[in-house]
Amino acid sequence: MKYLLSLLFICNSTLCITAFSQKDPVQKIIEIGKKDNQTMNHLDILCNRFGGSPIGSDAYENAAEWAASKFKEWGMEIEMDEAGTLPVGFNRGPWFGRMLSDNGMHLHFATPSYTSGTKGVQKGHVLLEPKTQAEFDRMKGKLKNAWVLVSGTNNGWPIDYTNRSDEKRTKIKTENEEIGKKNREIRRINRRNKKSDEQKELLPYNEEPGLFYEEMVNAGILGIIQSSQVPIRVLYDKKNLEKMTFDSLPTIPDIKLDEHQYKIIKQMVIERRTFELEFDIRNHFKMGPVKYHNVIGIIPGTEYPDEYVIMGGHLDAFDVATGGVDDGSGVTPAMEAARLIMKAGGKPKRTILVCLWAGEEFGLLGSKSWVKRNKDKLNKISNMFNRDGGPTVATSISVTDAMWSDFEKVCEPLNGINPDFLFTMKKREPRERPKKPWGTDSGPFAVEGVPTITFGTEDTKGYDFSYGEIWHTERDLYNKSIPEYQEHTSILTAVVVYGIANLDHLLSREGYYKTEEEIKKEKKKKKKK
Repeated sequence: MKYLLSLLFICNSTLCITAFSQKDPVQKIIEIGKKDNQTMNHLDILCNRFGGSPIGSDAYENAAEWAASKFKEWGMEIEMDEAGTLPVGFNRGPWFGRMLSDNGMHLHFATPSYTSGTKGVQKGHVLLEPKTQAEFDRMKGKLKNAWVLVSGTNNGWPIDYTNRSDEKRTKIKTENEEIGKKNREIRRINRRNKKSDEQKELLPYNEEPGLFYEEMVNAGILGIIQSSQVPIRVLYDKKNLEKMTFDSLPTIPDIKLDEHQYKIIKQMVIERRTFELEFDIRNHFKMGPVKYHNVIGIIPGTEYPDEYVIMGGHLDAFDVATGGVDDGSGVTPAMEAARLIMKAGGKPKRTILVCLWAGEEFGLLGSKSWVKRNKDKLNKISNMFNRDGGPTVATSISVTDAMWSDFEKVCEPLNGINPDFLFTMKKREPRERPKKPWGTDSGPFAVEGVPTITFGTEDTKGYDFSYGEIWHTERDLYNKSIPEYQEHTSILTAVVVYGIANLDHLLSREGYYKTEEEIKKEKKKKKKK
């Protein structure tokens, strides 16, 4: 009898263990995701250990190696997918500035990536840029060791000093010379009529930031300073980078200064006050060519290994901040979704690719390269899930009639995850297939006809999140991401991606894009109207 009871106990225990081990992976994904979610830990490492990471930087290479190491640790296959090279690399160090005067102040500014830093701590007087050749000739001796205030408002890009801009500058210089002649005549008239009320206004000069850029550099200026709205946005030297070499690097800083401080300093220059500005900007370059890679984590399919579901975001981030939102808020839920699938013992029928794209900020370089080199895979992609819109929470998805029943099945568990974040499905009407990629990594896939369904997101709890405030600015930091939104999105992403990968068929593309016949009919209707 004792033997029989022991045998029954062993059998029951075995059944319990077997039952637990065979638990639906989707339920395990949800359980693990709720109890041990690592999304914000991943983001902490990307933002606060590596920091902003444009391609070509050590920070990007470090982030890529770390992401690959995590995929390997979780039991995934890894591909470091070489997507291109840059002629030189760039690393940003700290930057400081201050105004030295009776009412001195610390300066709030930034510089675009791939532009020059200072040669140590440099200080000098301040001038307004010349608008005519006569003005330049009058002040050229004073330009040496000066900081020059240039016109215009910063839009994120450095001042264009390429050969292509010379023609435009030459034209404006000629126009300004004519305006200068007219202004000299107006001054003569005004002097003759100085007792009269009929004083004429001087004509304004045409504006072009850095109109005498090359001449000022040759005259020995320390750098140029342009007004910038706050928060300060800086990008990279797009126009020069393609042809930049280690022997033709920029030589003077291009400073984007807080508009409020710029206004004060400009007025002090106009009043010819005596003061100096001091800057220490540590922008450093490295010899190229510098390769950059997409980091691809692979969960192989058990039945349809040559069919794919893709999820991810872009790994690169502008280095004026740390990429906590753009696109840490996209990369880290995808990474966590992969970890949850692996931790839950998920064995998808088709292959899941977790793609952390390189060079999105430099023009979708990584995703364009992958699409170009993988044409044979495009018809076998069920969907490309891309997250690049901020840390708001996923609450909906829009799908076609042909996909409806599949998504209904896949999304069924979602409203059981967290009652604070209810999930809805919406109908997606056919759209015209784009001819050019839009501004995120799903764009190149859409051009090729690959479905790029993504989650609709909301600031459900009213945290007053503003993407425009953060986009490409100094405020794109770790603490701008919203943990509960990020964590819930990672679970939801894992469930949906795993579900799509586990269907017996690829998602239907019927009705996703408009057919040529539908487009022609619409054009005919418009002509008739």
